[in-house]
Amino acid sequence: MDLSVSASGPASGPGAQRTAPGTGGLPAVHTALVCVALPWLVLSAEHGQLTGTGFDGVYHAGRRLLSRCVLRVYGREPVAVQGRSATAGRARFVGVLRTPGDPGPDPGLTVERTRGADGTERITLRSSATRPLRLPVELALGTDLADLGAVAAGSPGPELSAGVHAAGLRWSAPDGRYATVTTTPPPTDALAVAGLLRWDLELAPGAARTIELRIAGDRFAERAAGAAAGPGGQVLAEARAEGDDPRVGELFRSSSDDLRALLLRDRLRPAEVHAAAGVPWRCGPATAESLWAARMALPLGTRLAVGTLRALARTQRDGPGPDRGRIPGPLRDSGPGLPPRCTGIEATLAFPAVLAEAARWGLPEQELAELLPAAERCLDWLRAAVDADGFVPDPGPAGPLRAETQAHAHRAAMLGADLLDLCGRPGGAEWRERARALRERFRREFWLDDLGGGRPAAALLPGGTPLPQLGSWAAHLLDTGLTGAGRTAPGLLDKDRTEQLARLLGGPALDTGWGLRGLGAKEPGHNPFGHRSGAVRVHETAVAVTGLAAAGYEREAASLLKGLLDAAEAFGFRLPEMYAGEQRTSGSVPVPHPAACRPGAVAATAGVQVLAALAGIRPDAPGRTVALHPMRSAPLGAVRLAGLRVAGDPFAVRIGRLGTAIVEEAADGLQLGV
Repeated sequence: MDLSVSASGPASGPGAQRTAPGTGGLPAVHTALVCVALPWLVLSAEHGQLTGTGFDGVYHAGRRLLSRCVLRVYGREPVAVQGRSATAGRARFVGVLRTPGDPGPDPGLTVERTRGADGTERITLRSSATRPLRLPVELALGTDLADLGAVAAGSPGPELSAGVHAAGLRWSAPDGRYATVTTTPPPTDALAVAGLLRWDLELAPGAARTIELRIAGDRFAERAAGAAAGPGGQVLAEARAEGDDPRVGELFRSSSDDLRALLLRDRLRPAEVHAAAGVPWRCGPATAESLWAARMALPLGTRLAVGTLRALARTQRDGPGPDRGRIPGPLRDSGPGLPPRCTGIEATLAFPAVLAEAARWGLPEQELAELLPAAERCLDWLRAAVDADGFVPDPGPAGPLRAETQAHAHRAAMLGADLLDLCGRPGGAEWRERARALRERFRREFWLDDLGGGRPAAALLPGGTPLPQLGSWAAHLLDTGLTGAGRTAPGLLDKDRTEQLARLLGGPALDTGWGLRGLGAKEPGHNPFGHRSGAVRVHETAVAVTGLAAAGYEREAASLLKGLLDAAEAFGFRLPEMYAGEQRTSGSVPVPHPAACRPGAVAATAGVQVLAALAGIRPDAPGRTVALHPMRSAPLGAVRLAGLRVAGDPFAVRIGRLGTAIVEEAADGLQLGV
């Protein structure tokens, strides 16, 4: 299933190089209430009515099964008073209505609609009147059975004619697809030509009646989705968080809930699960974002990482040639001054690093051995891809040398060496030497000295010209990864330059007060709504929090962490993948980006990662140790994390108000390291 959208159909989302025809871009979804339990997706306006216009509707496997669902009582629509998300997969709408004979302005009827991302809706009518009510209720239903890509492009097609079907209606498309709506209780009357279902209900004073709708599609669509029942088994640990700041628990719960809602299982391999990158734009096969999400979710177990790595390994290029071992992926916009980057290169370099870290968290030996050959092929591709100076072009072989790509390559080399040693394979010493040489060259050629202490270049353009754009991409220079014995790999920068980078990341040019700008406020081409030129990208802010904390720059890490938590609260603890990079002022709130995925996999797992960073958990399951490096400043006060997974067993840790960490639960035989 691929719900990703671009001008020509499935593509890469907000970073696509072309826009949807007739719209000038993707439809705005920032005000929509999104219910998701993939392959189901429901988008509703805050009033709860599906009007048959715009992007709203009930989708399954990329097909809109219902676009119109308008409720009327006494021939009138209820007055909407509240619409909100109850969970990742359920939204609740409340409306009121004055009934004939109601004295004064007070409504005598409450209408509550609960819409779920499983194709169900419950409509409950509750009377507060002092006399019996006879309620004429009608639902106007309709659909176009359009693909999500066509809806987003502004050309969904005409609404189809309905036919009476059992206790409801049925619509059929020319391609043989169909959708049905059945109700309990059955309608008193059905007018198929108008798509109307009618009931005559009687309500005693204080009583309530419920109408339940069940929306279904054809069996072919369910088979194509391959996940009609959702991922089975326990993919993610049932972890929880609590602390002096009650928002800690809310963020952790909502993040875990959103991530579960984005899980998909492979149709042919039901035990294999990965996360969709985000809804509504990127719900297709595993991508680089899926891999980053699996990495950030490692404190919740390794099963998601296994499913994602397997899915990507099957796409790996085979056969002779320079592309052997590379994972394919679309090009994505990189912001001003740079051509699109290749997400396939990003995924290829991330693969061995994520596998190595999964092993440290407790990946079973059998699965490690299964995935090791694919990781070695990624390293083989990296060996062949470097240019004469030892850097990795992106996209290669003629593309620019991006600093972010070199950071990914350095991490792949260091953690790849650790992985080879762990599995008893040769080559670890070679990759450590390659990483050392890359560090030396990077520090010499990618650092730009100035009177303010210097900064890293975003890229080296053809001819060696540095691009001096400072942005949140620089957080990846601090992202080193876990090696053995609870240690982190050496960083790309030396101590002095790491300190300068920490100062830059914590400065007003990048830190908005809600997170890191994609591009510094004073840089040419800055746009607070530019997804690569100024908007806050949650993933990179979370990477910065973790990297700064691990490097010992807790003041900057704490500032970004608190800003991200404040932003999460403003978004109802469902963080979008990005939001406007406007500077925080007294009384302001973060401004949503209209085309951002929400929920998104990396934004959801960011909540898990930044809270885990408070404890600084560094596991070494093969060595049967776990080290803790808590943030001594305890920026959120006391925090307790329970139900995590280290070495396959539950792990709980408490961080006190003085920054001390105590392990409360761990696997038998797991030793606390230094």
